[in-house]
Formats: sequence, C-alpha cells, structure tokens
Amino acid sequence: MERKHTIINIGRQFGSGGKEVAEKIGASLGIEVYDNELISKAAEESGFSRELLERSDEKRSVFSLFSFFGTDRFGSTRNYVGNNELFKIQSDVIRGIAEKGPAIFVGRCSNYILRDKACLDAFVSAPLEARVKRVMERLNVEEDEAKTRIERQDRTRQTYYNFFTFGNWGAASDYDLCVDSSILGIEGTAELIIDFGKKAGVIF
Repeated sequence: MERKHTIINIGRQFGSGGKEVAEKIGASLGIEVYDNELISKAAEESGFSRELLERSDEKRSVFSLFSFFGTDRFGSTRNYVGNNELFKIQSDVIRGIAEKGPAIFVGRCSNYILRDKACLDAFVSAPLEARVKRVMERLNVEEDEAKTRIERQDRTRQTYYNFFTFGNWGAASDYDLCVDSSILGIEGTAELIIDFGKKAGVIF
C-alpha cells in the first residue's frame, strides 16, 4: 500500500502574500517549500541554463538558445526550447519531488500537474488595495508602479495557467480552498489552510 504524505499546492495573486503563507505552513508542518528551488532542479535535470528557465518561469514563450547554450542529456545543443518542453521539464521535477515525500509547491500549475494525487489545492488572494500596499513595501516602489507590476504579473500567471491547464486561474472550481489573506493576515491564513487540510484528510 502506498504511503501517504502531505502535498500542498498554493496558487496566489501577486502581492497577496501567497509565498509567505506557504512558508508559514512549511515551518509549522516541517515541510519544504518549493518555489525558486524548482528552477534550479529543472535546470540541473534538463541541461538547460538556469538563466533561461528563470526567464521563462510561469511565462508562455519560446526562447532562442543562441545566448543560453544548454545541452540535452545526449550532449547535443538545440536551437530553441518551446512552451511545452519547458512545461514538461518543470512538471517532471514537481512530480518527482511529490513522489519522494511531503512538499509544498508555490504556483507553476502544480495543482494541475498533481491532479491525480491526494493534495490540498489552495489559492491565496487579497483586495487590490492590500496587495498594492504589500508590493510598495516589499519592492520599495510608488503606488502606480506597484499597480503596474501587479497587473502585469497577474496577467502573466493567468495566461500561463489557463494555457497549460485548460482551467481558470484563481477560479474556485480549480481549487479546494480560496482565501483572502487580508482578513486573517499571513499567519492566520496559514493556520486556516492547515486546519482545513487536516479536516479534509489531506494533511497528515
């Protein structure tokens, strides 16, 4: 019988504090959180440069490898890497991590990639005003710049998610739980997600 372990997927609006919520959950449960670490693992396993994968992370695009020479496992170079190949590389990394033990994944369509597993899929949002304030403080930018970054990043994430999953980024139907982080704060939101997951029988 397959041993069960906790897998949590956190989607998030830009500036909602979703990553911080994931980190709080990870600290409370003693589970590693995977966000930027996935880029390093994907680069290592695929032979592509880390810089290339960073530039394409959660984005739909095709990049020339003229300036980002990477080799595949057979040692040959390729002229371009497309959307589907990048997504498959990252998907393989996510599935590999999930097979080995408990994990918390932030973004990157992990709820779709692991849809055949018993996971807790949560989406963290917040009103625009709260997100603007958080982005201004975190990035030390003015209000207009914060709004521009939020709009651009959310649009990018939405396009990426909808393209690869055929779902609707942020829609309640794609997640087990959608929560507004501005109501309970980062720590309270993390506690709510943990409590929900335990009652749902997917946090062990």
